[in-house]
Amino acid sequence: MPKSGPKAPKHTFRCTECGSTHPTWAGKCPDCGTWDALERVEIEDVPANVRLSSQAAGRPSVVEALPLSAIEAPEVAWFSTGSVEFDRVLGGGLVAGSVSLLGGDPGIGKSTLLLQAAAGMARSARQVLYASSEESAYQVRLRAERLVGGLQGLDNLLLLAETSLGRILEQARQHKPDVLVLDSIQLVHHGGVDAVPGTPSQIRHCGSELVHFAKATGTAIVTVGHVTKDGQLAGPRVLEHIVDVVLSFEGDRHHAHRVVRGVKNRFGTTMEVGLFEMTGEGLQPIEGGGALLDSNGMPRPGTVAAPVLFGSRCLLTEVQGLVVSGFLGSAKRKATGIDPNRLAMVIAVLEQHCGLQLADQDIFAAASGGLRATEPAADLPLALAIAGAHLRKSVPPDAVAIGELGLGGEIRPVPQSEKRLREAARLGAKKIFCGSDMPQFEGLRQDACSGIAEAVSRLEP
Repeated sequence: MPKSGPKAPKHTFRCTECGSTHPTWAGKCPDCGTWDALERVEIEDVPANVRLSSQAAGRPSVVEALPLSAIEAPEVAWFSTGSVEFDRVLGGGLVAGSVSLLGGDPGIGKSTLLLQAAAGMARSARQVLYASSEESAYQVRLRAERLVGGLQGLDNLLLLAETSLGRILEQARQHKPDVLVLDSIQLVHHGGVDAVPGTPSQIRHCGSELVHFAKATGTAIVTVGHVTKDGQLAGPRVLEHIVDVVLSFEGDRHHAHRVVRGVKNRFGTTMEVGLFEMTGEGLQPIEGGGALLDSNGMPRPGTVAAPVLFGSRCLLTEVQGLVVSGFLGSAKRKATGIDPNRLAMVIAVLEQHCGLQLADQDIFAAASGGLRATEPAADLPLALAIAGAHLRKSVPPDAVAIGELGLGGEIRPVPQSEKRLREAARLGAKKIFCGSDMPQFEGLRQDACSGIAEAVSRLEP
């Protein structure tokens, strides 16, 4: 009987975007819908007499289910990055053995933030290795001299300009840093992958190698990730799954304010944000919140102050509206820092319950300072700004507005109203437009309204 030839290797197809596996190739991933994202992955044919058990991996051969209370877990210890706001959004600082991914638009300040944090940790006796795949060592030094107040006390900050992940990790094994900063993962390459840097396979393998290194050595790793034109992190979605922390660096590069938001955090909450102001000396923290107003004390139609929450802090932000004549059927609706869906809803509520004719009007809405006022509590300020711009009326300059709008025109309560009222009063507000169920606050005169129609009727010429 003739011997059969070698068996063809088994294989499967893995989506480079969501990580799902499928037995056959398809042009479109059945799970996430991404086109041309399935790549072939060979499956090693393991003989039947070779068992990949937990014992082979150096763990006990018998795994027993235990009550949750009986599981022993090491205490998680955070260490400061040297930036109060960066520590806040991280949940207290970096954790040994963790991998954090910071994404943001080009030029928004990602490298500036991490270089300042690296310098702060180095001056706190932490060993830091800063690996740059985008700039030369000389360029990073020039930027450091400008951003971190000189080079004094930075003997613990090691700098490496390299694009090979293997050589970067070799230096990390040699110097044993507490923190490894990699800028950025899209421009490094894994020697075992036959692909150019930035491709899904390269990013996935580099990410897996970084996670393995962090867990094996206890090194905290922070890496920069590029984003696509629609604001999503570039590369395969699996990268976001395997790291411990995903942060989004947001803001308008034409404005000074920046926000770091937590998208994922295995060691803390994602409800906190870090607030920064970009200056000539780098990013400066905005620790106490404050006002983002551009008012000279005079009432202005189309401008309403709103106490907006950013994580656990409240900022008094201007919401602005502009209404100009357009064409029926092709009227423009443009939003900057405002949720476009909520803008459309607010316009519909104003037309239905206030009798405003806005179908043939071009409407523009914006939040001041380059930040975003997308929470439902900004509905009432947005509605009053649009109505005021259309009717040429305004709210008093010492007044703020707060409230969520329902489709029936009612003004609904908002969470953490006391914190918002306290911040508004601290910054000089005397009057508040709100719903009828808003709690009283000393120093603020309430202009409680049963619905949006009543609130619009109280605008002043």
